Amino acid sequence: MARGPAAAGTGAAVPVTAGPAPSSGRPLLWLLAGYPVWWALGLGQFAYWVFAVPMAVELVRRHRTVGLRVPPAFWLWALFLVWSVLGLAVVPLEMPGTVPDSGGYGGAVLRVVNYLVLTVLLLYAGNLTERELPTRAVVAALTVLGLATIAGGYLGMLAPRFEFTAPLEYLLPGGLASDPFMKTLIHPASAQVMDIFGYDSARPKAPWEYTNVWGYMISLLLVWAAVLVLGRAGAPPWVRWGLPVAMLLAVVPVVHSLNRALWVGLALSLLYAGFAALRRGRVLPVAVCALVAVLALGVLALSPLADVVRARADAPHSDDGRAATNAASVAAADLSPVLGWGTTRETLGSSDSIAIGPSAECPGCGQHVIGNAGQLWMTLVASGWVGTALFLGFFAAVAWRYRSAVTPAGQGALLTVLLLFWYMFFYVALMSPLAVTMVAVALLWRDEEPLLRRGTAHGRGSR
Repeated sequence: MARGPAAAGTGAAVPVTAGPAPSSGRPLLWLLAGYPVWWALGLGQFAYWVFAVPMAVELVRRHRTVGLRVPPAFWLWALFLVWSVLGLAVVPLEMPGTVPDSGGYGGAVLRVVNYLVLTVLLLYAGNLTERELPTRAVVAALTVLGLATIAGGYLGMLAPRFEFTAPLEYLLPGGLASDPFMKTLIHPASAQVMDIFGYDSARPKAPWEYTNVWGYMISLLLVWAAVLVLGRAGAPPWVRWGLPVAMLLAVVPVVHSLNRALWVGLALSLLYAGFAALRRGRVLPVAVCALVAVLALGVLALSPLADVVRARADAPHSDDGRAATNAASVAAADLSPVLGWGTTRETLGSSDSIAIGPSAECPGCGQHVIGNAGQLWMTLVASGWVGTALFLGFFAAVAWRYRSAVTPAGQGALLTVLLLFWYMFFYVALMSPLAVTMVAVALLWRDEEPLLRRGTAHGRGSR
């Protein structure tokens, strides 16, 4: 039996069988590496739905032949799916202190379908063998997506008004294609132009729906680019030298995104990397990286980017609105702690006065969406305290189980899961960030499974 690459979770070798690798892992690789193409076609996050079809077909085939496996603590995620479906029953109920009929089944059903699609992705990636879906191929696909996200950041900076009508928009009915929410999902644009400093500022978002999604994704994808660099000792020069340069170039759009949570998230990732290296006794690389970080911060402080950072620190912009909607999410969960309200709602008035609302002069005033400021707040209002505990409990159980990951891929996957617990306060993880997180969970669990099965067989043989 041939020996495969090191397992992501344990660092041990994964046994694989000899012979040509089947092509069953291609839908996931095409989905990830080709996402900029799907974005340009207007599919956006609906690309996950399209590629979930062949993934589901493969899962059905495996269920009939060899059976399906599920990750550790999957019962928590399965219960969360049940909770999300049951929550549809409370969507028509009127939540106190909100705009009547501001919920609706559209967003609620979309959210449930997205969770189901993510489940298919998780089971698909986790049930394929290393030969069918090599870890290095997944890491490479995520890195390609990361490079596209960096390029999209520069596009948003240099051509902030760039946008075009996607082919899918021509195929949809006029009313659906012109809906503001749907248009955000299917209409390609390079940036969100927002008034933060008293004038219009371009915040990159290509190839994603929102600037906050761009920030969350660049944070995760830089992790996987680092995994590719660290895990390819004999890699070609463009990997050994080109990728680090590209990662450094990402600093410019990262700063111009004005995403403060992203800045802190990147700092937390560096601290995690330093801690992981120290735990393995690698003091010199940590010292070198710390010196490089200090020098980079010095250069940043002397560059025009420092002015952007200082200006953003002095302009909290949406802090008051976020605090008000976050508090409303907690209040909503208190009112319906078991099932929540099935979907988000809109507040009456604004954080300053119930009388403040949309008008011809200020269409964006008041009536903020409760739960759109982060995955935690959205889950609280949609699924209550119980549903939120199930959602977070699944990822917490996974992080705890694989806390001892030692390989670059394992540590990158673990960090991807851990970052959810930071960004959930600020960014909604559904859909793309949560998809990458599910891929990380699948890699951790899948690479552990052969070792567990082999150990069990050995134990039975001994008995």
